[in-house]
Amino acid sequence: MVMVMPNNAIKHAHKPQSLLAQWIEDVHCVFGRDPAAHNVWEILLTYSGVHAVLFHRVSHRLWRANWRLTARLLGAFSKFLTSVDIHPGATIGRRLFIDHALGVVIGETAEVGNDVTLYHGVTLGGTTWHKIKRHPTLGDNVLVGAGAKILGAITLGNNVRVGANSVVVKDVPPCCTVVGIPGRIIQTKGTQIQNPSGMDLNHHLIPDPVGKAIACLVERLDELEAKQAATSVDVEKEENCDSCEAETICASKQTSTVVIRP
Repeated sequence: MVMVMPNNAIKHAHKPQSLLAQWIEDVHCVFGRDPAAHNVWEILLTYSGVHAVLFHRVSHRLWRANWRLTARLLGAFSKFLTSVDIHPGATIGRRLFIDHALGVVIGETAEVGNDVTLYHGVTLGGTTWHKIKRHPTLGDNVLVGAGAKILGAITLGNNVRVGANSVVVKDVPPCCTVVGIPGRIIQTKGTQIQNPSGMDLNHHLIPDPVGKAIACLVERLDELEAKQAATSVDVEKEENCDSCEAETICASKQTSTVVIRP
């Protein structure tokens, strides 16, 4: 059975949001991701990450209307006020939250999905000077930890978590956790999201693959040393070392005489 939608329903489904509706969502999404937020006035007056997103909503509309210089000027003014550099050409989805919002950079061709959370120091950067798609694409419900760098025209699927200070240069499938330099997938959650509201902020619950590898190496070294101690023969305790079967290999004990000529 095929369900046919009325024409007005189709138009309503594809109708873009108004600027005011976007602003309201951008402000109210903070309550679900920052327990320090108490009321709307506090968010409007003190959250620089929210200010940066609100400014971008306007500059992006100017950019799409070919008011490029005006859009860049507004973006530069927003950068001066908030320390967040979002290019007006970047496509930002609904309810983006930039927490603490210091040193965040989002490039021109970057695409950010809905309900994305970025922490301070995050870079969505490019890897080429050519005027092509050169910045990353983030899916919905993506969380990027502090200081992480996502570089190039790569894609991060929905529900991906990126650990703090990681550098991601390859595509990441949905519902994975990435850490390290370069980024490595160290956890796959399938379609499970821990937080019932859809936001997974437990980015501190990340395994340490480097620490685990070092611990395994230390354990292996201990086993090898124990085996060597049990099977090795202490050559120094041999009474007749010079007459053993390995006399052709061992260095002969010779005393050299140094003659000093006047």
